[in-house]
Amino acid sequence: MRVVVSEFISLDGVVQAPGGPGEDTDGGFAHGGWSHPFFDPEVVGGAFDEALSGAGALLFGRRTWQTMAAAWPERAGDPFADRMNALPKYVVSRTLSDARLTWDNTTRIPGDEAVARIRELRAGGGADLLVMGSAMLVRTLLPEGLVDELRLMVMPVLLGGGKSVFPGDGGLRGLELVSVVTSGAGVNVCRYRVKG
Repeated sequence: MRVVVSEFISLDGVVQAPGGPGEDTDGGFAHGGWSHPFFDPEVVGGAFDEALSGAGALLFGRRTWQTMAAAWPERAGDPFADRMNALPKYVVSRTLSDARLTWDNTTRIPGDEAVARIRELRAGGGADLLVMGSAMLVRTLLPEGLVDELRLMVMPVLLGGGKSVFPGDGGLRGLELVSVVTSGAGVNVCRYRVKG
């Protein structure tokens, strides 16, 4: 099973709160919803459709899971939403209890077991384990060698600071560009395979 990370990302590497103003204001982040002007149903939406169609399961950090769990079940009847809702989901959390896992097909992975459990999932084979958002989780997985592909929707905007998925540990990690498609709004949808 490959671990595939899909992110909206600014030109300066910020992934925080692309979806809306109240999504994540940690650190005083005031640009929530910054991705909306650049969303293109054909290119950007198509990249999400492609990633989701190759997924056998979804993996989230707690905050992203809570945001998604509040939105997607209400959208039943749309093919994309139906696929999101039907797929098995894993949420890494130290604070969520199993009783609060209201989104169908969700399994909690305790935070202190995350690396070991994701290693097991990855070794089990099958279709992709797709990570959307979940910056802190991705920052944990990359140094552990648990990311196989990055699908970055690089948007032509500078946000001047905010959360990133990239570790700040000084480690050198090689990537191979698999493909790039550019939307009319200037979004580069880049697929990178992680080397090694």
